[in-house]
Amino acid sequence: MIAKHPRLSLREQCGLLGLHRSGLYYEPVAESGENLFLMNLLDRQYTRHPEQGVRRMTLHLRELGYVINPKRVRRLLRQLGLEAFYPKPRLSIPDPAAGRYPYLLKGLKITQADQVWCADITYIGLPGGFAYLVAIMDWFSRYVLAWEVSNSMESAFCVSALERALSRRRQPEIHNTDQGSQFTSAEWLGLLEGRGVRVSLDGRGRAFDNIMIERLWRTVKWEHVFLREHRSIGDLRAGLGEYFAYYNHRRWHSALENQPPAAVYKR
Repeated sequence: MIAKHPRLSLREQCGLLGLHRSGLYYEPVAESGENLFLMNLLDRQYTRHPEQGVRRMTLHLRELGYVINPKRVRRLLRQLGLEAFYPKPRLSIPDPAAGRYPYLLKGLKITQADQVWCADITYIGLPGGFAYLVAIMDWFSRYVLAWEVSNSMESAFCVSALERALSRRRQPEIHNTDQGSQFTSAEWLGLLEGRGVRVSLDGRGRAFDNIMIERLWRTVKWEHVFLREHRSIGDLRAGLGEYFAYYNHRRWHSALENQPPAAVYKR
């Protein structure tokens, strides 16, 4: 938006946009190849043991032969958006939107499709960086209604996936997510409330409130992501397209009496 202007200097243009002039010259530095490799190792260990925090993750990498300190491990985990699953004290200020949307699934018996949908975001490592995957799933049938991949954590790709899920002319009674900014954005909440869907948000520090989609991430990563070397987001998107088609229509689930999710959802 800022360019040569006959009357406005760069400083004046920055002032009108509410930006600091130094931001014009900032160029983000990509993670080194070594850090990306370590982040992939951390992601694999977290998928196996989500209860392990910085200390145990550090011990795990040292056991593999890497000289690394907890400070670096903490930074890489924060970059990945990974946090150990354990009960936490309520020391932070709740998100303003979270106060208006309580957790609605406590004690709820989910007995049919489209009763509850859920959504979440996970990280997937690539050789030149990492991507984010969002999925929207029907809780009862485990059917993945829509998914999308992005190289940033902005809410637009999540809203796009939700729009595709709702375009099926079916919608849930309740939609549950965590309290992430993507799921408390005006666009996301407005789309659900405009359809009359009840919004449910996980409690802070509640690791298992959205457990169904956490299980989905474990399945996707161990059965697909960790077995293939995707070179780009386009390559990743194509691979996930094939995998989710298999997951929905051909992968048997013991919890579904050995039926694939699509058979249960469409019935």
